[in-house]
Amino acid sequence: MFKKLRELAPKSIRHKLIIASIACILVPAALTLIIYNSLTQEAVQKQAISNAEDSLKLVNGSVTNRLKGMLTIANYVQVNPGLKAYLKLVASNNEVGDKYQRFMDANRVLEQLDSLTFVGEASYVTVLLTNDSYFMNYSVSDYKPLDIKKKAWFEKLTELRGLESYWIGVEPTDYSYDKFDHPYQVTLARTLRLDSGGIYGYVVVTIMEDQLNHIFGNLSAGQKVVLLDEAGTIVSGGDTGSIGKPFPYAAATGGVKESSIVSIAGDKYLVAQQQIPFNGWRLVLMQPYKESIVDISSIFNRVFVIQLISFFIFLLLLITLVRAFTKPLVRLGKVTTAVQRGNLMVRSGIRGNDEIGRLGFLFDQMLDRVMEMIAEVSDTQARKRKAELKMLQAQINPHFLFNVLNSIRMKVMKRGDPESAKMIGSLSMLLRMTISREEDEIYLHEEMDLVSHYVALMNLRQKEEAELQLDIVPEAFLIKVPRFFLQPLVENALIHGLSQQPGLISIRAVMQEKYVLLTVEDNGRGMDALQLERIYRKMDSSEGSLPDKEEGNSSFSGMGLHNVVERMRILFGDAFDIKMHSELGKGTTIEMHIPHREELRDV
Repeated sequence: MFKKLRELAPKSIRHKLIIASIACILVPAALTLIIYNSLTQEAVQKQAISNAEDSLKLVNGSVTNRLKGMLTIANYVQVNPGLKAYLKLVASNNEVGDKYQRFMDANRVLEQLDSLTFVGEASYVTVLLTNDSYFMNYSVSDYKPLDIKKKAWFEKLTELRGLESYWIGVEPTDYSYDKFDHPYQVTLARTLRLDSGGIYGYVVVTIMEDQLNHIFGNLSAGQKVVLLDEAGTIVSGGDTGSIGKPFPYAAATGGVKESSIVSIAGDKYLVAQQQIPFNGWRLVLMQPYKESIVDISSIFNRVFVIQLISFFIFLLLLITLVRAFTKPLVRLGKVTTAVQRGNLMVRSGIRGNDEIGRLGFLFDQMLDRVMEMIAEVSDTQARKRKAELKMLQAQINPHFLFNVLNSIRMKVMKRGDPESAKMIGSLSMLLRMTISREEDEIYLHEEMDLVSHYVALMNLRQKEEAELQLDIVPEAFLIKVPRFFLQPLVENALIHGLSQQPGLISIRAVMQEKYVLLTVEDNGRGMDALQLERIYRKMDSSEGSLPDKEEGNSSFSGMGLHNVVERMRILFGDAFDIKMHSELGKGTTIEMHIPHREELRDV
């Protein structure tokens, strides 16, 4: 049995990946669809309740602000010191001044009452005193203020204390000017009391009910909001005929604290409630549950169908892609086997933007780099051997040469020719510092001594001397450089740049963060762009390490600029850089970037 199972099991990586991919997608997808169906209803309900609460919160803020405006007017009349003092005088029949003064005082009160009305929203403000004096911001022809005493609720005002307010709720409009367009009004009343507690007047603030009803008109389709007082009577909202009547669904919504789904007459409704904090009134939002979830439910259903279709499409696509992805892996495996056998010329040819494509590209690039490194190492060793051979060719037996030169110098001195003796002494010192040293590298200050002696020797040959100017920072003296690398540059400056004429050769060295900047500059005749390009091309070519025949025969060392560059690159690698700047009649500047090495950091 186990043998049959092993035979039926997929053997290729392609089949294994397809089966594993189907299993890893099918099982989670099936579980996701099952869980999705169970959670969709809950998510839809939560979202619908959240939308209803957000809508009611906006309505609550607007209604609360409008009702607070009524409180603000009452507070102003009750606590404003000037207005309060004047009203007390009027209530006590102790007004002072002539009739004109009393008229002006009363007019100022009326102006203050007019200023309390909200811009664009009419508020009727009445101040009724116990002596039947009154002040209001409307005309007596609209409504007689003394009729307030005939209201059924007027006697209840005596029960108020301090800043307590009595919210009358909704009533038929009393003001004749607004009765036709605004059939209902909402009124707030408050008592004006003396310090002893006695009542000297009343302040009544009235607004039209449709100012609140207008706020409810900005809701989503199907949402209806009503404002109920403490007794459950509709203050605003709903149909005009229902205002002032008990809320018909009070029994069904009475047990709802904030938001819930309730059943009314066999239909489900989304109900949300919020309290008005300062008068005990409440806002109730009702919406048929089907209408509240119609948009959200349709979105969830469409998403479900899209997910189901996408699952089957991408399953087929996955199988196709797995087959395509495994094909380059087979090719890469064959190439790896060939490389293991020693064939470095084979290449996979796999390219692409995915991991396998990058792996094939990097694998081929690695093989190319290995071939380049092998060729580079071979070329470097060959160039190094050529440079060493050139140095060996430049050397002669130092002891014999020094002894002969010293003997010649002594004889010249005895014959009274100090200038020739000095010339021979400089030559001897120059040769001693160069060919008698066995190490390949020397300190920069030793190289500077060598260059100084060389310039002194060349000045003895010329009728007019060239000036050598050195500007080297002390730290740069301790770097190690190839022996005899500056002399060819100075020699070129003397012979080709200054043409053995008087002039200035300047050598500067400054320390940079990662390298030493060494500059050799002359003020000679310079070069044009064509000559400069030819020199650059020769330095970059493979023949640059070989000395020119003319240069080898005429120069002191037989090593020119090309050989210097080659030696520096062998020693410092690609980090070394050289640049040349030259103009006809303005001289030539050579800049060398010599990298820091460990021996300089340890000093």
